[in-house]
Amino acid sequence: MNDNAPWHAHIYYDAGERDAAEALRARFENIAADAPILFVGGMVDRPVGPHPISQFEIHFPASARAAVAEEIGKTGLRALIHPLTDDDLADHTTLAHWIGEPLDLDVSVLDPPGMNQGMARFGKSDF
Repeated sequence: MNDNAPWHAHIYYDAGERDAAEALRARFENIAADAPILFVGGMVDRPVGPHPISQFEIHFPASARAAVAEEIGKTGLRALIHPLTDDDLADHTTLAHWIGEPLDLDVSVLDPPGMNQGMARFGKSDF
């Protein structure tokens, strides 16, 4: 595995979990200077793209995957962690790892294999 390969985490929340999500987002922003968190996206308080409920995203290299998963796991929030390859559908399904209860994603909006626009946007918000 390439330690510098790009990964995303989408941290989901509902209205009752927003404060916990906001606190986690702030922790990721604060550790970004000391850890390999490359991007912390804004709170998106609505469904967007394949994501059926509110979420925020972070971008990080593969080398930070275990630390990111551990930090999310401490909160009780659910999250989708996935690599960015040339197969957007696989990234969000077969290559993805869920923390907590999985959500049904709207996979109809994902790029077809070989057309992953997310790779070009690594380090910038997809939304």
